[in-house]
Amino acid sequence: MKWVSYRSPDGSTRCGVVRDGTIHAVGTDLLELLRAEGGLQSAATREPAETVETATADLLAPIPVPPSVRDFAAFERHVSNAGRAATGDGTVSPAWYACPLFHFSNPAAIKGPYDEVPIAPGTHSWDYEVEVAAVIAGDCSDLDAATAERHIAGYLVYCDWSARDISASEMGFVYGPSKSKDASTSLGPFLVTPDELEPYRSDKGYALRMDGYVNGEHYGGGSWDEIHWSFGEMLAHASRGTTLRAGDIVASGPVGTGCIQELAGRRPYLAPGDTVRIEVRELGAISARITAPEPS
Repeated sequence: MKWVSYRSPDGSTRCGVVRDGTIHAVGTDLLELLRAEGGLQSAATREPAETVETATADLLAPIPVPPSVRDFAAFERHVSNAGRAATGDGTVSPAWYACPLFHFSNPAAIKGPYDEVPIAPGTHSWDYEVEVAAVIAGDCSDLDAATAERHIAGYLVYCDWSARDISASEMGFVYGPSKSKDASTSLGPFLVTPDELEPYRSDKGYALRMDGYVNGEHYGGGSWDEIHWSFGEMLAHASRGTTLRAGDIVASGPVGTGCIQELAGRRPYLAPGDTVRIEVRELGAISARITAPEPS
């Protein structure tokens, strides 16, 4: 199943399941459906309150305000490339291989799949990241990596907009990224249930392309099945000693060459007027126009 959140023609916010290019509205909040008994499977059987063509719908982020957002760095090629671009050394730290690492991002900074994205204040190195994210189906704790993916309601395209110059300063201290990742995160357009992706299962992920484009030019990307840390392993680590909540977002980090930082000066960072497209096969695409920083 594919699920969306959207703004109805009457101005209200609704969510629904997509069938044959048509949204069948069965609720007002996808997070509420996840929390309800039976989850999305049960909600899909409801009689729709309205139907809207997907092509003309005003789509929002599937989960407009998630309870939490964790962003991992699960692709080895990205970690190596980013290190080489920053220091000239592409050697990956042994700490990265010991366990999957993540930072918390900002649930209040979520953007829809086609929303404009203003450059964060104070940065001259604004970047995109080609990522995929899982949405947690229900509250769960202390998961086992082998079975943790059973707790995934679906996957979506995820773009962690990043201020690289600010990040370079922040990452010199032990707390890691903060304001460099605080301004915007784009989600969508669809929440795709895992059964839809099962035919593409490969190694620790899925044999699905992940690509980034700027002004129609392909900048880079790779395949989801290059991932080093599976979503099961990420969820097991994230849930250890705590509770993941329904609607929590767990993101993969960029696929190799899935951001401008990795291109080591071969492409300029983003500027107002640029259009960025982040595409993951079977999950759809985010398309965002970059704008000037908002007045502070």
